[in-house]
Amino acid sequence: MASVMPVVVYPPDEYGGRRVRIDGELLGRAYSLRDVAEFLRRAGVEDVDETDVEQSGLIEWRGGGPNVWKH
Repeated sequence: MASVMPVVVYPPDEYGGRRVRIDGELLGRAYSLRDVAEFLRRAGVEDVDETDVEQSGLIEWRGGGPNVWKH
C-alpha cells in the first residue's frame, strides 16, 4: 500500500464499528479490515486488501490494533 495520506482508525464503539478518517475527512464506520480497505480504495489507493491494511505502518490505529473490533 503506497499512500502518504494520513489514515486514522478510531477505537471501536459499542457496536464494534470504528470511524475511519483519511486525509482529514471522516469517511464512515468500518466493521472489519475489508471495510477499511474499501475506504482506502474510495480515497484513491489502488490494489489494497485486508492484508495490506493489517500490515501497513501508515495507518494510525487508536484504541487497539487492526484485530480489535469489540468495544
